[in-house]
Amino acid sequence: MTTPTGRPHTDAVLTEIVRNGVLAVTEEMKTNLMRTAYNMIIYEALDFTVGLFTAEGETISIGIGLPSFIRGMSNTIKAKLAHYVDPENGSIGPDDILVTNDAYTTGSHLNHFTFSQPIFCDGRLTAWSCCMAHWPDVGGSLGGVTSDIYSEGLQIPVMKYQDAGRVNQDLVRIIKTNVRLAERAMGDLRAQIVAVNTGHRRFSELLARYGREPVLASIANIMDLSEAAARARTRSIPDGIYEAESFMDDDGLDLGTRVPIKVRVIKKDDQITVDLSEVAPQVRGFFNSGPSTGYSCAQVAYKCLTSPTDYPINEGSFRPLKVIVPEGTVVSASKPAAMRKWMTFPMTVVDTIFKAMAQAIPDRTIAAHHADLVIALFHGISPKDGQFFIGFIGPTGGGWGAKQSEDGMSGVVCSNDGDTHNSPCEQLEAKYPILIERQALRPDSGGAGLHRGGLGTETVVRARATLAVDIQSDRMHCPPWGLEGGHAGLANEVFVAAKGEDPAQQQTGKVRNQRLRSGDRLFLRAGGGGGFGPPEQRDPELVAHDVRQGYVGADGAREKYKVVLRGDGSVDGAATQALRSARAVPG
Repeated sequence: MTTPTGRPHTDAVLTEIVRNGVLAVTEEMKTNLMRTAYNMIIYEALDFTVGLFTAEGETISIGIGLPSFIRGMSNTIKAKLAHYVDPENGSIGPDDILVTNDAYTTGSHLNHFTFSQPIFCDGRLTAWSCCMAHWPDVGGSLGGVTSDIYSEGLQIPVMKYQDAGRVNQDLVRIIKTNVRLAERAMGDLRAQIVAVNTGHRRFSELLARYGREPVLASIANIMDLSEAAARARTRSIPDGIYEAESFMDDDGLDLGTRVPIKVRVIKKDDQITVDLSEVAPQVRGFFNSGPSTGYSCAQVAYKCLTSPTDYPINEGSFRPLKVIVPEGTVVSASKPAAMRKWMTFPMTVVDTIFKAMAQAIPDRTIAAHHADLVIALFHGISPKDGQFFIGFIGPTGGGWGAKQSEDGMSGVVCSNDGDTHNSPCEQLEAKYPILIERQALRPDSGGAGLHRGGLGTETVVRARATLAVDIQSDRMHCPPWGLEGGHAGLANEVFVAAKGEDPAQQQTGKVRNQRLRSGDRLFLRAGGGGGFGPPEQRDPELVAHDVRQGYVGADGAREKYKVVLRGDGSVDGAATQALRSARAVPG
C-alpha cells in the first residue's frame, strides 16, 4: 500500500519507533566518541557532531555538539557523493569510510576532520553515518595570524580512509608526519571510526528489524511532519521585509577596522528567505568561513524561531527556508581565504537575524549574547616531563540575551557551540602548568531591562611555567545589544597582566601568540547578554534580589533600574516610586 506521493504507507507507531531509534543511534555515537577520544576538546568540551543522513546526504538526525554543522556535515556527504560520481575516482562500497577536512566544504577550519561511512541494505546505498570532530593539531602555525589556508595546516581532500575494509596506511602516515602529537591525533581518529561504526551498526539493525522501505518511509514521514510544523509556525509571522545591522571588531589582521554584518529577512506566506548578500566580503584575516556555514547561520536562526523543540533535527524543518549566500562573503569565503577562526562571525550573523525578526515577532526573539568562545589556546614544554603540550582554556561561558518573558541565562557557552562545555579546572591544572585563580560571574555585566540580560563570567589563569598563549576573541567593541529599550550587556574582554602588574591598567584586545612566564596572569571576561524592555519597569523586588545575589551593584540598581534600597537591602518603595516618577516626567 502506498501514499498519494508514491511512498510506502507507514503508520504512526512505526514512525515513532524510527524517530526514537535514530535519536538513540546518534546519542550512542556521541557516547562512544566521548569515551574513546584522546583530547579534552572532544571528551570534555564536546567539540564534535555526529549524525545520520539519507543516501542523498539529507539530514536524518544530528547529535549536536556544534549547531552550525547542521548544514556542514550534509554538504560534506554530498561533496563525497559528487566526487565518486566520476568513475575515475572509483566507487563507494559497503566497507568504505570516506574522509576530508576541506574547509570550503565543511564550512569551518582544517581542525575538523569528517569521517563518513556508507550504510548499504539489500545491496543498495541506504544511508550514511558521519562524525565530525575537532583535532587540536593539524600542523600549520599554532598561534598568531594567518592570511591563507595553506599556513593553517594539513588539507585532506575527499578520499577514502578505508577502501573495502582496508585502511589507507599511506594516508595515515601522511597525517602522522604532519602533526606534532601523532599519538593523540591517531587516538582521536580511531575514536571517530568507532563513532561511525556505531552509527552503521545500529542503523543497520533498525533496517534489519523493520525493513528498508518501511524505515525509509518512516524517515520521509518524520521529515514531512517537521516541514508541516515549520510551515505552520512560519505562517504565523507577519509578511514583510525585515533588516538589521551589527559589526565585528576586525578581521584579526587589520586591527580596529570594523567588519559590517547586515541581514535581510523576507517573509511571505509559509516561506522565509534569509538574504546574506550584504554581509561583508571575505576578509584578509582568518575569520572567514565557508558557504556551508553561511547557510547554517540561517538554519540555526530559523529553527529557533519556528521549531525549536522538533526532534530529531532533520531536513524537513528547513524546507520552507531559502538562503541567499553569494560566494565571497565572510560566511561564504572561497579559497585561499584563511579560516582558522571560522566560528566567530557566524554567531553574530545569527544574533543579527534575531534582531531583524524582533520587529515582527518580539515574543519569539532574544536580545544579543556575548557571541564568542573567549577561548585561550596555549602551548609549551611541560616542566614535569619535558614533553611538548597543546592546551586550551574555555569556551568561557557568557551571558545570553533576555526575552520578552524572562531574563537571559548566565554563564552559558555561545550559540555556535551549542552543547559544548568548558573543561574542568582540575583537569586543566593536572595536565598543564597553569592555575585557575578565579572563575566567577561578572557583576553588572548583564544588560539592564524589564528582563535582565544574563551575566558573563571572568576566568583568571596564572602561568606556572613559560608558555605561549593566543586569544583571537571578538565582539569587544560591539556590546551585546538590548531590545525594546533594554540596555546592552558588557562586551568581551581579554588581556594579559605580567607578574606584579595591575590588571586594571591593562587594555583589552586580541592576544597574538604572547609568551607568558611563571606568575603572569591571563584574564578572560565573557560579555553579558542584552536586556529586554525598559529597566525602570523591572519589579523592584527582583532588582533587590539581584543586588543580594551580587548580579547587580547597589549603584546600578539606582542608576539603571531607578530602585532605591535601604541599608538592609530592602526596597524603599516610596523613594523608588518618586525616583521613577521623576524619571517619567518629560524635561
